[in-house]
Amino acid sequence: MVFKAKKDKFSEMLSNISETIKESAQFLADHEIKNASDLKELSIRMKEYETKGDSYMHELIMELNKAFITPIEREDILQLAMSMDDVLDGLEHSAALFDMYSITQADEYIQKFVNEIHACANEIATAIGLLSNKKLLDIRTNAIKIKDHESTCDDILRHSIKHLFSREKDPIKIIQYKEIYENLEEIADSCQGVANVLETIIMKNA
Repeated sequence: MVFKAKKDKFSEMLSNISETIKESAQFLADHEIKNASDLKELSIRMKEYETKGDSYMHELIMELNKAFITPIEREDILQLAMSMDDVLDGLEHSAALFDMYSITQADEYIQKFVNEIHACANEIATAIGLLSNKKLLDIRTNAIKIKDHESTCDDILRHSIKHLFSREKDPIKIIQYKEIYENLEEIADSCQGVANVLETIIMKNA
């Protein structure tokens, strides 16, 4: 049995987490950073999104522990929620790095990463909506797109680090930007993790 036509509490909780990812990635993409105050605001807002996600995770685990029957296997529900929580954790950590290293101007590679992550977040939210409405086979399209965006981020990482070592002479900046690039690529990896769980759910239930 897959999700019923009427949204159950588990699909609503998963939707809450996915919408928080979407909002968080949207804020990261839209927020203009010109000074230290803007960086601090970004860090605070992303922490708020991450905390909200943690509260949804806690609520979901409590409900899973109480539920006798779940719409899909409880392990799959938990794994899907945890994989989405990894995305939120990565977004919060990325904002913290920007603030810690006083990165007040995103270079072209950071912007490219953010755009791809933003696209992944939209695909995740769409996929969870389809899951809630038991349109499982349609989710494959979103999973494929997420993996394509992650592959693009792999390319961006290679190019960004190559450019960094060829142009930047300050070893401190090399360390800082390399860590930021790698963290952003790890967020894309986490998005692919969500896609992988979704594909497992499709395989078991479609």
